[in-house]
Amino acid sequence: MTTVTPEIEARAQQLLRGLTPAEKFRLLAGEQGLHDFMLGAADRAAERHPQPAATVPRLGLTGLRFVDGPRGIAAGVSTCFPVPIARAAAFDYRLEERVGEAMGREARAHGGNWCGAPCLNLLRHPGWGRAQETYGENSLRIGEMGAAFTRGLQRHTMACAKHFACNSIETSRFEVDVRVEPDVLESVYLPHFRRVVDEGVASVMSAYNSVNGEWCGQNRTLLTAILKERWGFDGFVVSDWIFGIRDGVQAVAAGLDLEMPAELFVDARAAKAVEGGLLPAARVDDAALRLIRPATPLSTPSATGTTGRRWLPLPSTARWHGRWRLGHRAAAERAG
Repeated sequence: MTTVTPEIEARAQQLLRGLTPAEKFRLLAGEQGLHDFMLGAADRAAERHPQPAATVPRLGLTGLRFVDGPRGIAAGVSTCFPVPIARAAAFDYRLEERVGEAMGREARAHGGNWCGAPCLNLLRHPGWGRAQETYGENSLRIGEMGAAFTRGLQRHTMACAKHFACNSIETSRFEVDVRVEPDVLESVYLPHFRRVVDEGVASVMSAYNSVNGEWCGQNRTLLTAILKERWGFDGFVVSDWIFGIRDGVQAVAAGLDLEMPAELFVDARAAKAVEGGLLPAARVDDAALRLIRPATPLSTPSATGTTGRRWLPLPSTARWHGRWRLGHRAAAERAG
């Protein structure tokens, strides 16, 4: 579980009470226009600047600033580390923690406070497009490597464990329905996610595929019954980018807190669903609060990240670039 101090919780609750209903719903979707995102993706512009979400300038909420991973920060000029599947072959958890810390510093240097890593899916098919991004086919190793990476990264930046769950096929990922018995799901495909949740990961990304008949991004069994209720996860759940969900009302009701990178399904229909009694207002408040907590304007971490898990964007990046360049080079060379 993440560390939420009484001071942070009280301030987050105060901010929640200050939000208008429209602002609460606006928190639940990314702030980049879909058209702008698609144009940016075509020329890689989406990787040059962090993608924003959950900002409320009126209340001083600077929100979330997403940068992708996990072989290095996908923003500006950043260190390119060996891919996670190669790093996992070293069985060196201390080194993986150093890699995570280096990436956390670079994310902050580029204005980000939230990184799309670690990838925790079991490698089941060599043609899977994310094969190089995970740590292998053994749940224990994936969990321990992911936990080490998360410890390092979250000294400076929020981590995002992905893709929850059973995402191990590429060409049919938008349509495949993974049928799996509950005992197999929880003993084979989920323990590594739980290990990273226990380590205190700030966010979890749902997968594109379905599990047992329901899309992961709107799967109440996965997002609420298992992740939030049984495991006690108190961070936020985000969709995978574009078409990570198919029904915004059902997704929020099932436990999704944020649609990224833009408002596609979590839109005015969600507000109408609350008015019509189809979506509990308490669920919207819970989602908003989960997004407010990590961006509560109380403090920013020190150079060692010891002032609590507050991840506000930094005003200046020059001191980070110069100070940690040698450390990043040493970590990259060791990992290679």
